[in-house]
Amino acid sequence: MLLEVKGMQAGYGQTHVLHGLDFVVEAGGVTALLGANGAGKTTTLRAICGMVRTEGDITFRGERITGRATEDIARRGLAHVPDGRGTFMELSVEENFRLGAYVRRDPEVRADFERMFEWFPRLKQRWRQQAGTLSGGEQQMLAIARALLLRPKLLLLDEPSFGLAPLIVQEIFGIMRRIREESGVGILLVEQNANLALELADRAYLLETGRIVVAGPAAEIREDEAIRRSYLGY
Repeated sequence: MLLEVKGMQAGYGQTHVLHGLDFVVEAGGVTALLGANGAGKTTTLRAICGMVRTEGDITFRGERITGRATEDIARRGLAHVPDGRGTFMELSVEENFRLGAYVRRDPEVRADFERMFEWFPRLKQRWRQQAGTLSGGEQQMLAIARALLLRPKLLLLDEPSFGLAPLIVQEIFGIMRRIREESGVGILLVEQNANLALELADRAYLLETGRIVVAGPAAEIREDEAIRRSYLGY
């Protein structure tokens, strides 16, 4: 397993948000975290990254990372694309790329830039453009590309479709499918669009008020009408 979480609890101040989560992400696989607003999905990603008070066992690439500093976790090969895009708006696309690869010292950075252009051709067209002037979809593409330039083993994606037009959402999920097939990076996906997330994912977990209420293969959950109606609203 790339990531294994056991008994994870997390919260803010005296408020407990997560109550003993158990889940896994396989190497090269896609795991979806689904649930209504306030279910604890974003807090789950923040807990993995060491951004909130967390208890329990979080093991990444065979090493326990609970309680480690966020930057230490990132150096071990974990990249987080938060909700709200996560780009440096005042910088150009090029400068965002260079920041994404800033800590790297290997000779393959330029080749990875070209790989990002293959996955996100719009960004090549906007290379010198300020990130804050990009469309919402282009900003999301930039945020994902910048995270991938770290060459992570695991990518945490928080609501990549939020606020985007349906055609752009389809385009981004198509790119994510390519990334999964061509890069081998594992993905932990938080997403409101349950249907799209279940199409992409191998496994899925449904959260309700900080607890996992359904877990299993994504294809089975997608075909279960009772689960869809009860928890996913379609």
